[in-house]
Amino acid sequence: MNYEFCIKSLESNPHCKSETSIKGLVIASMKNAAFNTINVERIAKTILNERKASPGNKAALHECIEVYKDANSSLNKALTNAKSHDYRIANEDLMAAFDAPRICEDIFKQIKKAKSLIRDENNLFQ
Repeated sequence: MNYEFCIKSLESNPHCKSETSIKGLVIASMKNAAFNTINVERIAKTILNERKASPGNKAALHECIEVYKDANSSLNKALTNAKSHDYRIANEDLMAAFDAPRICEDIFKQIKKAKSLIRDENNLFQ
């Protein structure tokens, strides 16, 4: 993650505009990231339901859905830990969630004849 991305993310998040503390900004950002993981999962499910994906892409999408479910779980744990001021554990959970886009892209690369159908969405943490 880079500074420019962080600033743009905070500025574009309406919940951050009224926050006056670092903790409030962190919590608003985590909620936004959790929303984004749910959105990527929903998009992947929509593509699967449209039945337009090749068998390789379907397999990759199923795996990515699980990766994003895990990421959302990690983000929810991070949120809970941040609210209770356990920032070390919250950071560990965040780092686990931030791996989801890379893991998903790697899944597509490993499956022959699969092309990432959610590449743009996989950029949510960069």
